[in-house]
Parts: sequence; structure tokens; C-alpha cells
Amino acid sequence: MGEISGAAIIARALKTQGVKSMFGVVGIPVSGIASAAQREGIHYYGMRHEMPATYAAQAVGYLEGRPGVSLVVSGPGALNAVGAFANAWSNRWPLILLGGASDSMRMGMGDFQESEQVAAMAPYAKWAIRVESMERLPAYIAEAFRKALAPPAGPVYLDLPGNHIMGSTDEEKVQWAPHVPNPPRLPSDPRSVEQAMEVLKSAEQPLIVVGKGIAYARAEEEMQRFVERTGIPYLAMPMAKGAIPDDHDQSVAAARSFVLQNTDVIFLAGARLNWQLHFGLPPRLRPDVKVIQLENNPEEIGVNVPASAALIGDAKVSLGQLLDHLDQHPWQFPQDSEWLQSVRANARENEELVAGMVGHDGDPIGYYTSLIEVKNAVPRDIVYVVEGEGTMAIGRTVLDSYHPRHRLDAGSFGSMGLGAGFAVGAAVHHKGKRVVCVQGDSAFGFAGMEVEVAARYKLPITWVVINNNGIGGSPVDRFKGEHLPPNALTPGIRYEKVMEGMGGKGYYATSAEEIRAAMKEALTLDGPSLIHVPIDPLSKRKPQKFGWLTR
Repeated sequence: MGEISGAAIIARALKTQGVKSMFGVVGIPVSGIASAAQREGIHYYGMRHEMPATYAAQAVGYLEGRPGVSLVVSGPGALNAVGAFANAWSNRWPLILLGGASDSMRMGMGDFQESEQVAAMAPYAKWAIRVESMERLPAYIAEAFRKALAPPAGPVYLDLPGNHIMGSTDEEKVQWAPHVPNPPRLPSDPRSVEQAMEVLKSAEQPLIVVGKGIAYARAEEEMQRFVERTGIPYLAMPMAKGAIPDDHDQSVAAARSFVLQNTDVIFLAGARLNWQLHFGLPPRLRPDVKVIQLENNPEEIGVNVPASAALIGDAKVSLGQLLDHLDQHPWQFPQDSEWLQSVRANARENEELVAGMVGHDGDPIGYYTSLIEVKNAVPRDIVYVVEGEGTMAIGRTVLDSYHPRHRLDAGSFGSMGLGAGFAVGAAVHHKGKRVVCVQGDSAFGFAGMEVEVAARYKLPITWVVINNNGIGGSPVDRFKGEHLPPNALTPGIRYEKVMEGMGGKGYYATSAEEIRAAMKEALTLDGPSLIHVPIDPLSKRKPQKFGWLTR
């Protein structure tokens, strides 16, 4: 059969596993892998930095339900990807990171870019291993997919010595591996279904919390049916927004603090009681709150708050079991209850408060006016990427989503700098759909050069950079004296010029009318665009009852 290179083996093995796209930064020793992947029909996207390349790949993994693949060079290249790799670990998303490494026969000799890459990835990896055989490369890749997909999903790192990539072997010696299917969808214990419903029926003030695990499991249809059948109000976590349309009449997003503080039973569906839900602890939640968990990872059961009932299984199948139970034992929470009346009243009060801030946040404009104009301009099936402290926090309450897996943000890890990579990954997955990447000025700065990637591949991404002159905002008059504030960024920067310099379309919008006009035109373009919106550096969220992080 003749000789075959290690790079060609890797590319063919990835093709066997259904890989359609790859994101990376080429160089010694991985360039041949990218070229071989292209010959196999895999779309390779050359990024400007390893961090956004790895963010793009994990976004594809979440959106497709099969691992995305990123490709990085050895040493500093691989280590640049560690933070993004850890983000996939925190979010439980499938990812394969392929890292070039020193030649196997030169380890310990001070080889070019020699480093402990496996050790660096291991704390965040479901599997991190150095490949020891060129002939077994397909077996390593198949096992990587198997481990990345097995619940809970997560990232895998394969360390690829340069001699295994650039060397060659007799094709007859290669141990080719078959396609690894998605893991089976396992049901929950029927007794747990009964127990969960008993606890739910005992509630006087129940709440369903919908997490991104529902979106990842493609369980949105079952989730919406369960919400509607039970009549219980629901709160969507940020990346679960759209699993049930945000304008559903049972959504209580506008009353988030109120429902969390007062609910006596939470049905936690595909979400975790981590910092985003204040660990399930007082003062944000009641000390006597009961928790029902729907989770595919037994290790998550009872974390921070003991579970009163636990459904351990696939979300789609388990929700189906709950629906079957309701078919046999119909039940709905009383719709005339004092709980629902109180929740609706609190939601209306907050909605009126936010509505009153739109168009009345001064000159220059603030967050609410800016984000409402974005919301009003886009179609219902828009794909959002939202990043930045104030921009993301307020965006979660203003920028509604109506379709599952159409929203990405900082997630469980609270990462900064992921917006550009996520936007590229989302545009690659949602072919033909416009992606709107709304970022603060600090967040944009982490990976702003990736706009060149969007221009090079003509990706339909519109960046909206909300500029408050710094991390948390920094008025221009603070730029005096010898020492600048630690959070300050240079005033007067023209971020839209970055996009223009890279071949896209830039806009500078200082009013609601200018944002409206820029959005209208930008959404019609074939390629990328950037709308730079300078806002009042002192613009803030509506008054909060609690700080954003409970201490």
C-alpha cells in the first residue's frame, strides 16, 4: 500500500470520526496536519492565537454535540491554549486539543520548545496523553473521542511528537479505528422519577432552573413540554436562554432574585449549584430549600446542597420519563396560587424599571439604550455571543434568545477573552446565519485580531463593542497625573478602524439612531462588521439587591 505520513494518518482518523472543521495556528511541527486535513475535506480555519482557536473548537463541540478540534504548536503554543482548554472542562464541553511536541527521541535534551504539555493540561482533561506510536494514532484519536463524549463530556489532550507527525510508516501497519458513536442515552431510575415528582408536588413555591445541559442534550422540546404541563415558572441560565423562547409566559427571568430567594423547591435541570446560582446557599436562597437534580454526572449530586431527589441519566430521556409519569398521573401546580401572582408582580416591577432606563441614560448613552437597539434590530433566530462584565450581565436581561444553542457567553468558568473565538466557531457551525458578538471594550481587546480571521473567511459576524473606557468603566478625567487607574483603557480609541483595516466594515455609533442605522446595514453584509458604541463610562446596571457574587 505504500508509505503514509503521520500527518495524513491523523487527518484520515479525524475524518473517520466525523470532524468537519478544525481551528488552529500552524507551525513546527503541526503544519502538515492542517494541510492533510484540507486534503481530507476538513475545513481548516487559521486563527491568530491559540486561545481563540481553542475557544472556537469547543464552541463547535457544544453546538454540534461532537468534539471540536483545535491544533496548536509545541511549547508556548500549547501553553497558550491552557486557559481555553480549562474553559471546556468547566463547561463540560467535548473538545480535542492536538498539540505538537518535541521529537520523542529528544525528550529531556532541551529540544526546540520542549515543555511539560501533558502535565499542564492534565488537571483539566478527561484524558491527557503523549502518543507513543505512529501506527496507533487512529486508536489514540478514537479513544480521545470516546472519552470526550462520555458523560460528563469534556476536553481531551493528545501530545503529538514531531517525529510521529512528520515521519512516515507502511500503511499496512497502521491500526485504523472505526467511527466512535455518541454514547447511549441512559434513563434515570424509575424510582427516582417517582421521588422527584413527589418532592415537586409538595412545593408551595416551586421553580424550574433550566441549564445549558438541556441545550447540549437536545432536550429543549421535552423541557418546554414539562414546564407547560406542570405550570411551574422557570428560570433559564444564560446559555440555556432560547431552549425555551425567552418570551414564554412562564419565564421569570425578570424576577430572578425574587424567585431564587423565595422558592422552596428547585428542579435543577442540567445546571449546577455553583457560583452562578450562589451555591444554593443563603442569603440568596432559603436555608430550607429542597433541590431536585437532573444530572448525567453522579458526582454533581448533592454538591453544596443535599439533593431531595436525583435523576441521574440523560436529560432528554429523563424528561421523557417525567412526561410519561404526568400522562399516567396528571398534575399541575395551581395557576391561581399566591406564589405565581407574587412572581408576576415582581417581574412586572423590574421590567418597568428597565424600560424606564432606556433612552433616559444620558448623553453619552448607556448600556440599556445601546443593547435595546441591538435587540430590536436582529431577527428572532440571531446567534448571540455576549462577553464582558457589564455588557454580559446586562445583556443577559436585555438580549433575548428564542432558539436553542443560539447563545454563548462566559459560562461556568467566567472566562474573559472568549468572545471572538466563540463567534468564529458559532459562524462556522451556524452556516449562513448572522452572529452578533456583543463585547465590552476590555473583552474585545483580548482577541480583537480575530476580526481578520472573520474577514479572511468572509464569516457573517457583526461585532458590537460597548466601550466604557476600561474594566468596569473609567471616565476620561481620571487620565491625569502620573498614575493611571489600574482599570483604565485609553480614551478615544476607534475600535471600528481595526475592522476596517482588516477588510471588514466599521461603524462609529454614539446615539440610538446611529446604532439603529449601523445594525440595519451591518446585518445585510456578506462578511464581518464592527459597530463601535462609546457609552457613558459610569453607566451601570439597574440597582441590585445583592452583589453579583455572594460572599
